Amino acid sequence: MITAASKDHPAWQRGFASEVPAAAVAERTALLKLDNISKIFGGVKALQAVKFDVMPGEVLCLAGENGCGKSTLIKVISGVYQPEADAVMLLDGQSIEGLDPAKARDLGIQVIWQDLALFPEMTVAENIAFEQNLGSRPRLVNYGRMKAAARRILERLGVDIDLERSVRSLSIAQRQIVAIARALVADARLVFMDEPTASLSHAETRALLAIVRRLSADGIAVVFVSHRLAEVLDVCTRVTVLRDGQYVGTFPTAGMTQTRLTELMTGRTFDYAVRTTDFSAAPVVLQVEGLTRPREYEEVSFCIRKGEIVGLTGRLGAGRTELALSLFGMSRPSAGATSLDGARLSLRSNREAIRAGIAYVSEDRLQLGLVQPQSIGDNTVAAVLDDLLGPARLIDPGKRGALIQDWVKKLAIKIGKPEDAVSTLSGGNQQRVVLAKWLATNPKLLILDSPTVGVDVGARAGIFDIIHQLAARGMAILLISDEIPEVYFNSDRILHMRNGRIVAQYVPSATTMDQIEGDVHA
Repeated sequence: MITAASKDHPAWQRGFASEVPAAAVAERTALLKLDNISKIFGGVKALQAVKFDVMPGEVLCLAGENGCGKSTLIKVISGVYQPEADAVMLLDGQSIEGLDPAKARDLGIQVIWQDLALFPEMTVAENIAFEQNLGSRPRLVNYGRMKAAARRILERLGVDIDLERSVRSLSIAQRQIVAIARALVADARLVFMDEPTASLSHAETRALLAIVRRLSADGIAVVFVSHRLAEVLDVCTRVTVLRDGQYVGTFPTAGMTQTRLTELMTGRTFDYAVRTTDFSAAPVVLQVEGLTRPREYEEVSFCIRKGEIVGLTGRLGAGRTELALSLFGMSRPSAGATSLDGARLSLRSNREAIRAGIAYVSEDRLQLGLVQPQSIGDNTVAAVLDDLLGPARLIDPGKRGALIQDWVKKLAIKIGKPEDAVSTLSGGNQQRVVLAKWLATNPKLLILDSPTVGVDVGARAGIFDIIHQLAARGMAILLISDEIPEVYFNSDRILHMRNGRIVAQYVPSATTMDQIEGDVHA
């Protein structure tokens, strides 16, 4: 955990919010009001006497760490789960009972889950008007009416997407819009959005938040679930906090800070400070000189010293990931030189990079970082199988078990059994498994590409604690993130990349975070 206070607190960290709901909100009639919502699974209380309300046209945040009960509550509201006895659920002041998903949709309750649940091979129009064509009897699809409905909704959102394009060909941001449009076609009055901006750039996020505000202005209530607390405080008027399945409270966002909201979510205090160690005399581990790959990055030069954390930030598309992939041997630069501990590198594959002492944690944990159907143990040892071979060139179960147990203990990974599928873990624990997989290779250089995507605030602190410990032991670390607070409070130096070039370098102890944010988002 970061323990000292920063000398320069930016706007997102100053002041505390009043923790009494605004009187104006209290006087209004809730669109949806819940009380005494409990849900028990096999003796485990996933929700315990939770309260919840949302007003017509309100943008409300539902906040809490992974496993706090957010998804369970949403599934109760959307009819997937039935609450325990004595639960109170009111819509427009009228009791609703026996809720199921179909009835919830009929009442105007829509959920846009993080995976969006779209049909990739179908067109935009077909996805938007999909539910309109469901029925008990087969019938011909009226494509003209389908396109007209889809076009009308997209115009209402103020966006233009080719209705004939397949959803597979769309960007993540466009897919989000299609999912929202589908909810509106179904006459949504209340829309839950689960991590809608997790994979979006800042520009795409601003566009999506503008759409959220448009929905609010049209009287549609939006419940926003996000680990990006700056967005929550920007777009929401109130925030309802859950912790360990229990209701903490509902608070106005006016005057609320990310620090205070984090404390409410976790029950812990987080004090932020910049890193101040001078590494100028430390040995150089990674030296990059004039590295170029056409249309991806150009004339990139920098170094990382032993024990140093260098942050790399910039807008999406700046070339950060492309550079990381070249450093890891996944793509070859056309010009320039890279050295590790003074030895010139000419990597032709990621296997050569691993043997040289480079590890890479991808930003796409689900697709590239882990094999989801496989076990926690298999994922942990995936990069070091050769080291586990016995005399018969078969994997030695004793070596394998000892290695898994060692890294689970070192990184404090919360698991049931090593044989459990890695998909059963929370986002934070999955990310620790990814770290364990690469740390088992004993790297000299660790490249972390957006290591906290989809990870809640409490788990983020734990991951950064691990990163700081690795640096303290002498590991050189490249930390890539488009979240400025992450690189500001966790890097010794920060590189700003734009249009494939390094355009600026900052030392956090000598620079304000507001200045870096202004430069990056200019």
